[in-house]
Amino acid sequence: MNNILLGITGSIAAYKAADIANDLTKSGIGVHVIMTKAAQEFITPLTFQTLTKNKVHTDMFAAYDPGIVEHISLAQMADLAVIAPASADVIAKLAAGIADDMLTTVMLAVENKPKIICPAMNTAMYDNPVTRRNIETLKEYGYIFIEPRDAMLACGTKGRGALAGVEVIVNAVKEKLEPEEAE
Repeated sequence: MNNILLGITGSIAAYKAADIANDLTKSGIGVHVIMTKAAQEFITPLTFQTLTKNKVHTDMFAAYDPGIVEHISLAQMADLAVIAPASADVIAKLAAGIADDMLTTVMLAVENKPKIICPAMNTAMYDNPVTRRNIETLKEYGYIFIEPRDAMLACGTKGRGALAGVEVIVNAVKEKLEPEEAE
């Protein structure tokens, strides 16, 4: 069985991550969720624990198992890491190498495995030159980006920034896993 990390950040699109987690779990993929503090303002860890049947990781300093360095064991266990939705904040942290929470720390420890980023934010934030530079930096490091859609956004404006469709993200994850193991 393949195991993936599903990072969820502070975005109104966080509720769509429940469908992503559910679809991947039903496909026989082990989904291990890491939520930022901001993500928990939009949707609860209990939702993901119930859908994935796995512990949800939210706190860098929680004492899960004193014999395990949690952020390293999660990074080593994963066959792939995906962040959906990915906020401008987390994209910036990763581009700068900042590891100040469980998600960014684990992502920086993931080696030689696909890392997929699915941005979701306001159009102005997405098109901001700083965000564009951070995305290009991460692409240079080997991160794969699934571009956001043009849609009516939660802020009431229409433009690019809506999280890519659940099916698009799920299919991208399955494609990047070993074909014989993802079926």
